[in-house]
Amino acid sequence: MRFVDEITLVVKAGDGGNGAVAFLREKFRPKGGPSGGDGGRGGNVVFEADPGLGTLLDLRYRQRLEARRGGDGQGRDCHGRGAEDLVARVPLGTEVFDEGSGALIGDLVEAGTRLVVAEGGRGGRGNARFATPSNQAPRKAEPGAPGEERKVRLTLKLLADVGLVGLPNVGKSTLVSRLSAARPKIADYPFTTLTPNLGVVGLGPGRSFVMADIPGLLPGASRGVGLGVRFLKHVQRTAVLLHILAPDETMENDLVADFEALSTEIAAFDADLAARPRLVAVNKVDLPGVREGLPSLERFLSEHGLSVFPISAVTGEGLDELKARLGEMLGRR
Repeated sequence: MRFVDEITLVVKAGDGGNGAVAFLREKFRPKGGPSGGDGGRGGNVVFEADPGLGTLLDLRYRQRLEARRGGDGQGRDCHGRGAEDLVARVPLGTEVFDEGSGALIGDLVEAGTRLVVAEGGRGGRGNARFATPSNQAPRKAEPGAPGEERKVRLTLKLLADVGLVGLPNVGKSTLVSRLSAARPKIADYPFTTLTPNLGVVGLGPGRSFVMADIPGLLPGASRGVGLGVRFLKHVQRTAVLLHILAPDETMENDLVADFEALSTEIAAFDADLAARPRLVAVNKVDLPGVREGLPSLERFLSEHGLSVFPISAVTGEGLDELKARLGEMLGRR
């Protein structure tokens, strides 16, 4: 399934129904009187958070969402039927912005939450509403009010407890697949992961946390290099950042420099995000020579109050310790 995390579309609520001009004419009521009913209210356009969705794909090709108009009033004091709301389902974590002003309309983070993004027009009053002692046969009624119309932008930010960040091909997807039931596509080339992946990591009966695998970041990600801004937003909601470092294919990269590059991009994108609790894991320690580079990295990180977890997502080494530490940081012992 294609991952779509940002769309724009026009939403148009239904217009209100028109009020009616009518007079009651019955055999046994010779004087009759005005009997025009009111118009019905137009339908709202509503977004509803659905935990069963993981992408905005369902709305990707719908350029416009338009609710039905209210029914017109009728004679004999019959009011028009109010239109049903148009309800569009969106994933948890969807933010809705007004495209014109840029203002945040709402943030849908809880299952079943509903957000009215365009209000239906009020129904017009029928002539029965305008009868007075001095005007007992009014011949006027109101038209229905137009429904609200606006252009909105929907942005999806994944809801996860732990966000994995790292350069391309450091083994983030493999780690998620080992710690959870998620099965992201994995291969031996850079940029295997093109979309974020979520996995639920079990800690024991009734205890778990959600981990997000974010596609590999490059220097300049905070400015959009390699779609960096698009992917960085998916870790904005996370409580803990897990930095994954690993040797590249040349086995000559500097892990300290890699960590600093990642930290710089995160801080440039969102200072609050850079201040979140962090953990550092060095992957691929099963490869020859990787352990020899750990002492210098440990000395550097100790100055920043961080410790290093040597792991191998392939062999499973160190994964239980890493999982337990993440659980402690999240308060899920």
